[in-house]
Parts: sequence; structure tokens; C-alpha cells
Amino acid sequence: MIKERSVGPSAPEKAIITTACQNFIGQVLKPRFLPVIRPTEFNYPVDIRGKWLGSRYRFVQRYRSGFPDNLGEEFDMPFARLDWVSRDRFDIQWHRHTGAWFCLYRDRSLAEAINILETDRTLHPL
Repeated sequence: MIKERSVGPSAPEKAIITTACQNFIGQVLKPRFLPVIRPTEFNYPVDIRGKWLGSRYRFVQRYRSGFPDNLGEEFDMPFARLDWVSRDRFDIQWHRHTGAWFCLYRDRSLAEAINILETDRTLHPL
């Protein structure tokens, strides 16, 4: 008998993942990489947040434009992603500047994944 792979986490599991990731963003990423917002004449970061896209939880940095022709416009730039594989198992992806995603770690627990996101500089926001 072949066991079918689930398409994503259950609602309770998704809530646990979201809470853990939001805590990581609020307690680690924002204090370390965005302690204050410093407007510039170029694009500058104004927030770090997470959001689901299917069974993937993306970490994104929000930017605001300081350029005169589009002053104040904002956009998101993802920098890392947790791909849900199965219950408490994730692949960790890195977002390259070209828009391509690369898997750097496979089949990690949520706790391991968050530790990797904290310690692997490749996965940090710019």
C-alpha cells in the first residue's frame, strides 16, 4: 500500500508553525537586522514578516522606496523559506537575488530549522 503525501500542514500544525516563526521574527530577526528604520534616498527596509504560500512559509523583508519617482511605494523581498515536507519536517530554502530558490537543508524539525535560520548567515535578510 502506497501512502499518499499530504498537501500541507493541518490547521493546528500551521498555527504552531506560524507562532514559532512569528516569535523568531519578533525576538531574533527584527532586533538583529531591523532595530530601527532608517529612511534613505534609495530602497530601505521597513519590516520583516512571514507569510504562507501554500505549504511554504516565507520570510520576507519589506522595503520602501526613497526614490523621487516612486517615493513611499513598498514591496516584499523574500530571503528564506520553510517548505513543509511532513509533520514537523521541513526543507529550508534560500532565495537568490535572481528569484530562484535553492534548497540548502532537507528534512529538518521546526526547532532545527529555526536554529539554522538564526545561525546560517546565507539565510539572513540583507
